[in-house]
Amino acid sequence: MRSEITISELAKLMNVSVHQIRYFEEKGVLQPAYTGENQYRMYGMEQVYQLAHILLLRKLEVPVQSIHECMSYTAEQHGKLLEESLQGIEKELLRLEGLRHFILKMLQEQQSYSAQPDSFHIQKLKSASLARIMKLDSHVKLSAALLAEQAIGIPDLFESDIYYVADEPGAVTLYLETPSPGDVTLPEGEYLTLQCVVQEEELEGQVGRFAEYAAIQSIPLTGPLVVIERSYLSLFVPGKLHYELRACIGPGAPGEGRYSV
Repeated sequence: MRSEITISELAKLMNVSVHQIRYFEEKGVLQPAYTGENQYRMYGMEQVYQLAHILLLRKLEVPVQSIHECMSYTAEQHGKLLEESLQGIEKELLRLEGLRHFILKMLQEQQSYSAQPDSFHIQKLKSASLARIMKLDSHVKLSAALLAEQAIGIPDLFESDIYYVADEPGAVTLYLETPSPGDVTLPEGEYLTLQCVVQEEELEGQVGRFAEYAAIQSIPLTGPLVVIERSYLSLFVPGKLHYELRACIGPGAPGEGRYSV
């Protein structure tokens, strides 16, 4: 009874293609035990283990041209290789977990916009710490050139909530929320809010509508008007942007409740 197997049997055993095994042979990292009189490549247990090691190294993203060198590594060198691979996996897991949270956030916020479109609400909000990006005069329109000049180096800028805060007369400051102490903190409390999906040039009209609604409902507002741009949600409505307008409610406000129009 023969103890060796053919290349097709080896491929089936190791769940790889014949082409892949031949590629490893061409690169000099795997050779058959012998070639039979019928010109069939034959492989024994030594080659099975060798192929298993090669496939493991490929899973660790070791280039094929480096495998031959790795096959002669000491135990210490293999340990270091595995540790480096583990560090890469941990980094990738963090990236994937961050992406997962971002996708969940997008879905939840889109559902919120869809369920409560273009309506006013009074909401209890937690404090938010904000880090400054840039300041704009009220008559200056945000442009790609300004962003490139002043916001350079901010990773994933448009995957973040961008806060436009009218914190000085005639000026608007752009902020990003930060988990650490920032330049400004929006206090915890009750806020009048409005969510809208509009083109950028329509935002000014929404700001006027917001102020008019607060006056009609006798809702005293304190602190600056805050406009939050969630540009990533424009994926759902091309050509428009998702905004949330909010302002803190001061003393003398009506009792808790939900206001809608």
